[in-house]
Amino acid sequence: MSSRAPVGAGEVSVVVCAYTEDRWEDILAAVSSVRSQSLPAHETLLVVDHNPALLARLRSRFEKSTEPGQVRVLANAGPRGLSAGRNTGVAAAGGAVVAFLDDDAVAERHWLRYLAEGYNDPRVLAVGGRTEPVWASGRRPDWFPAEFDWVVGCSYRGLPAGRVRVRNVLGGNASFRREAFALAGGFATGIGRDGDRRPLGCEETELCIRIARADPGAVLLVDDRAVIHHRVPAVRERFAYFRTRTYAEGLSKALVSRSVGAARGLESERRYTTRVLPGAVARGLADAVRGRPGGAGRAGAVLAGVAAAAGGYVVGGVRARRGGGSFSVPRPSGAARGSEGREGADAV
Repeated sequence: MSSRAPVGAGEVSVVVCAYTEDRWEDILAAVSSVRSQSLPAHETLLVVDHNPALLARLRSRFEKSTEPGQVRVLANAGPRGLSAGRNTGVAAAGGAVVAFLDDDAVAERHWLRYLAEGYNDPRVLAVGGRTEPVWASGRRPDWFPAEFDWVVGCSYRGLPAGRVRVRNVLGGNASFRREAFALAGGFATGIGRDGDRRPLGCEETELCIRIARADPGAVLLVDDRAVIHHRVPAVRERFAYFRTRTYAEGLSKALVSRSVGAARGLESERRYTTRVLPGAVARGLADAVRGRPGGAGRAGAVLAGVAAAAGGYVVGGVRARRGGGSFSVPRPSGAARGSEGREGADAV
């Protein structure tokens, strides 16, 4: 453990996973924000998920670029999906730490600096940050509760403030020591997002629980000074998406709990459900009484979100017991310096 060193300039590889040309301008903005960091990155790795046209276009854009900051464009070497794309980035990364940034997000100038500061403690194996929504309509929908901002990939009301220890970081704004992947394996394939299919999640939760199991002394942090701004498209501002995403989260949680046990798989969710959400309902109803816009809608959305997630969890649990839910944990090659790395997958 004493060999784990602090992280400085040029020691963080940043992985950005992309899958559609529809986000072309967003991808360029994400890369530009990495190049503008006050703590320079070792490299930016753009991993393209089974889209030959986007792969060729990005390679043409960056192969002869004279702009500062190395950018490498890679094809996802695994099955379709975000987890395999991230694992491709981990395998190719040369930095002591691997950070992940969504392809439709931009990082504030000191993002990497604040992430890197967390690694001054040799026990720390992962550091995440805060993700702020950028609504397509220009403002939060009146009915959309801030406690459910995780639905659109953002930090939500109820998370502790400051730099704090957590069970898991959120994948769109996160970093890990390379050693963590050597200890615990990569992101599980078959559990997270896969392009435009049902918006599943929890791959970073499952990974973080595995890291804690592999090293019981490991510390995982979130530092809310490490900020990124995540674009929320108009379709995700609608209640139909809200309902679909919360249901999908229940499906994913059931799969994770089946693997790691409900005690760890739902540890944070119990606090969230029993402490954070009742307050959200009360605030919504109080706003409705005072005649403030969206109060009743927010209270109703909280209840609907809980019901949808619970329904997904029940359905996912039944499927898992019948053998219909499974995922695999790959060992990315090159995941740790000085080691050969192991390829393949461990069934979960």
